[in-house]
Amino acid sequence: MAAMTLLGMSCSKEQKADEGKAPITKPEITIEGGRLTPEGLWAMGRIGAVSSDIETGWVAYTVSYYSVAENRSTTWIRVCNPFGEVTGDGIQVTDEFVGYDPAWFGASGWLAYMRAGQLYLRRDGEEIKVEGADDIDGFLLSPMRDKIILIKQVKTVQKTVDKYPDLPLATGHMHEDLMYKHWDEWTETAPQPFVCDLEITYYGEGERIQTAKVGEGVNILEGTAYECPMKPFGGIEQLAWNPNNEEIAYTCRKKTGLDYAVSTNSDIYLYDIHTRTCKNITADNKGYDTNPAYSPDGKRIAWLSMERDGYESDQNRLMVMNFATGEKSFVSHYLETNVDEFAWYNDSILLGTAVIQGTIHLWAMGLEGWCAKMTEGQFDVSLGDVCDHYAYLLKHSMREANEIYVLDIEAGLAKIDGYVELKQLTHENDNIYNQIERSTVVERWMKTSDGQHMLTWIIYPPHFDPSKKYPTILYCEGGPQSPVSQFWSFRWNFMMMSAGDYIIVAPNRRGLPGFGNEWNEEISGDYGGQCMKDYFTAIDEMCKEPYVDKDHLGCVGASFGGFSVYWIAGHHEGRFKAFIAHDGIFNLEMQYLETEEKWFANWDMGGAYWDKDNKIAQRTFANSPHKFVDKWDTPILCIHGEKDYRILANQAMAAFDAAKMRGVPAELLIFPDENHWVLKPQNGILWQREFRGWLDKWLKE
Repeated sequence: MAAMTLLGMSCSKEQKADEGKAPITKPEITIEGGRLTPEGLWAMGRIGAVSSDIETGWVAYTVSYYSVAENRSTTWIRVCNPFGEVTGDGIQVTDEFVGYDPAWFGASGWLAYMRAGQLYLRRDGEEIKVEGADDIDGFLLSPMRDKIILIKQVKTVQKTVDKYPDLPLATGHMHEDLMYKHWDEWTETAPQPFVCDLEITYYGEGERIQTAKVGEGVNILEGTAYECPMKPFGGIEQLAWNPNNEEIAYTCRKKTGLDYAVSTNSDIYLYDIHTRTCKNITADNKGYDTNPAYSPDGKRIAWLSMERDGYESDQNRLMVMNFATGEKSFVSHYLETNVDEFAWYNDSILLGTAVIQGTIHLWAMGLEGWCAKMTEGQFDVSLGDVCDHYAYLLKHSMREANEIYVLDIEAGLAKIDGYVELKQLTHENDNIYNQIERSTVVERWMKTSDGQHMLTWIIYPPHFDPSKKYPTILYCEGGPQSPVSQFWSFRWNFMMMSAGDYIIVAPNRRGLPGFGNEWNEEISGDYGGQCMKDYFTAIDEMCKEPYVDKDHLGCVGASFGGFSVYWIAGHHEGRFKAFIAHDGIFNLEMQYLETEEKWFANWDMGGAYWDKDNKIAQRTFANSPHKFVDKWDTPILCIHGEKDYRILANQAMAAFDAAKMRGVPAELLIFPDENHWVLKPQNGILWQREFRGWLDKWLKE
């Protein structure tokens, strides 16, 4: 069977910055009261990358620990034999060291990985630094292990000091085109792939490595400002080696400036490492094409594809091309939903994850046109690795964080009357779970105002007593087209929210994937439409229950969920007694010009607000929350990060100012050093305390 492509994911700025500091180890924590606390949440280990070696069967995976006191984290790599001894704590770890992005280096048991932007090789506690592979963001080993792709940041714009060398301390940014900022950074560099020779020398004729170094390398995108991988979230999965070691497939949106800002049209290119030429194999498609992967025999290539330009939430289709015939096939056509990630199992079967009706599960898809669901239950999975006939999955739910599970693929394919049981390998956070009473999550279907059926997750507090009344929170999802699946969040954590004796109502309102394309697309150009009616349906339906205190309802959300809170604040007709909006859009006209990804604003808002003949755009901007402030009468907490360049912090400031000038009780929480998320431990604790404190103040006092 085929092993998944060896890869190294791009490293974070924090991982580079922590070099030289004492590593953070697994914290010991006692949780009082049997309820999950912010401190307990930040004490949990966070499992990330998984890599399995087809020759030895060993597995390497990463887990990160955070220190609230030091306000930072450390990522560890653990190496183990998943089919060896399994204890109550999970698989027995045979090696543990600081690093990230593990990838096996061949039959000799060497592991490649990164630490602080530097590439290393390791076996049996012996570590070799790869000379010349420093200050990199990611790597991808070739099948023959004689070449390697290194991802490096390349300068793309002139800085102030370049133009005025006598002003080295000047801090001004100078730009002449769009995309001068992206998510949380000023756009001054682009990640680009360098193809390098990898030279290994051994001791004698044995397998012990003496030295390792890389050559200078050839930049595939030399002389351009293009990105590969693409910012802000692209990793090394956007490149692939073919099995014969002579060709590289890579993802690139070959646009800059305004063209880049208004388009999602990326393509898959094939680069010949000998002739240094490339060809575009997806030029006929106008939307996103990403994440190429060659079949084990090299006769086909698969990738993920969105059809329409400018629509970043279009259906993500799994496509396959036959090199001999040039024929392209839509392999996942029978799933009217997104394929999030995939891997080849053999030359004719692919494995992929997809969200359907509120859960993300693993599917097997055959080139002949069949599919089979491989996992089932009230949980989500993501694909960690595929090796031999095993799939290593990261499984999580609203009740527990990621743990590694293994699935026997052959047994799963043979099972026609049920599902193969997943084998749990890690128990990273049992020390936390054993100290708390976890909430109960219930699936509930509701009839919407237009006669459709909507899945809503109801999260009941620990020790729920139906004879009592509970304050209840409506959760508004972001995205706007991100599923309310069985996700685990270290901020919007339903175990944390419900631990305060709150019932949480989390609807899969209009505009979310997993319920068909029509349901998913009904939100575009209609932010104040059916999606908002769905929210009212969810909370009104729950208010029929005797245990819901309908006089003490709250409404919370982030991103589009923050927009939803601002909008509902002007339309709720007295339903709610407290609001919390994080990183939300308050003024849609400001947002149209402030956001950097113009394709998003154009598609979701329907066009520019100055286009008076555009009925969709005019409907959108007529529903901007700031136009309904005259109806605000309910306490609101506005939260935002100043490094959020997709939705600028002045949106929260404007909403807060409007509330105060209206005489509405309000609080503003601004994080100068956070982006669209809250990533630093002490900020995370502060967020949770203010979040709970605001709800308790208005819904319990």
